[in-house]
Amino acid sequence: MENRNFSDIGRVGAVETLLKNGGFSPSAAFSAPSGSIVRTASRIWLEGIDFDLTYFPLKHLGYKCIVGTVGEIYASLARPESASVRIGVSAKLDFPQIGELWSGMTAALKEHGITRVDLDLCPSRNGLTVSVSIVGITDGGVEAARKPARSKDLVCISGSVGAAYLGMALLETEKKKIAASGSLQGNMDISRYRMIVGDYLKPEISPDIVKHLNDSDIVPSFGCLVSRGLADAAKRIASNSGLGVKLYSDKIPFEGNSFELGKQLNLDPMSAAMNGGDDFRLLFVIPMDKYETFRHDFQSFSIIGHLAQKDVGTVVVMPEGAEIPLHAQGWKEQ
Repeated sequence: MENRNFSDIGRVGAVETLLKNGGFSPSAAFSAPSGSIVRTASRIWLEGIDFDLTYFPLKHLGYKCIVGTVGEIYASLARPESASVRIGVSAKLDFPQIGELWSGMTAALKEHGITRVDLDLCPSRNGLTVSVSIVGITDGGVEAARKPARSKDLVCISGSVGAAYLGMALLETEKKKIAASGSLQGNMDISRYRMIVGDYLKPEISPDIVKHLNDSDIVPSFGCLVSRGLADAAKRIASNSGLGVKLYSDKIPFEGNSFELGKQLNLDPMSAAMNGGDDFRLLFVIPMDKYETFRHDFQSFSIIGHLAQKDVGTVVVMPEGAEIPLHAQGWKEQ
């Protein structure tokens, strides 16, 4: 990125330079095929709430802002077409730093096939703010093939959960060590948990998931992005399907070393999976009659539960058979 400041280039020039360097069409407009369904997903990212620049590389942050939004497009069985990005720039950042943020966004946008991008920059008094909106389209035939959810349909997730929260907690622990001593001290080695920290700093989603579902002739009855924990996702499924949800604790996938790190941090990995957030895994409800095909064609997914009758509610089933009701922030408890 060019070593120039906003005072040298101006806001308009900065926007033009970023778009040109990324090779994007400077418009988010596109023509949707007849019969298709337009989907949208939006998210805002706030410094001090969603990220801490003390330990969050700007390039990784830019990548995550795109991935954490485009995932909702894939969950709705759509393919992303365009993006609109707004960046609120705090006084401590100048054009080179925003260029670093944008380089991460550019990498993610290209990875997910998005070439139409609308970008604007504005000043922010309350730290760095990033707003991302992505528009995608679902083929009309795919939507027509979607069947209503039924009891016993399978709840499947694209990867491990809970690691992102544990990774963030580890980084916060190390940040406090720096503040207290001015240098890293203690026995905890971040490099030992690089996969867990990576799940927080740079989550990844396959851009081919919708195509693979189509190729396997599988149309989920429901999909969502697990961004606020499994408990929240289970309640979203129940709300949208009108059915109950059973998750099985011994089927939930965890990243290696999660329980070791959880013990050191005095955090329960199961609680992190249920309510930690920021995992950005795709969760689909798959018709029971597609079980064999899904198990064969989507081996990176884990089957972690199934739908049930409405009166079951949303529960996690423990190995001994006990059913524990799920609670999630933001939901009114019944």
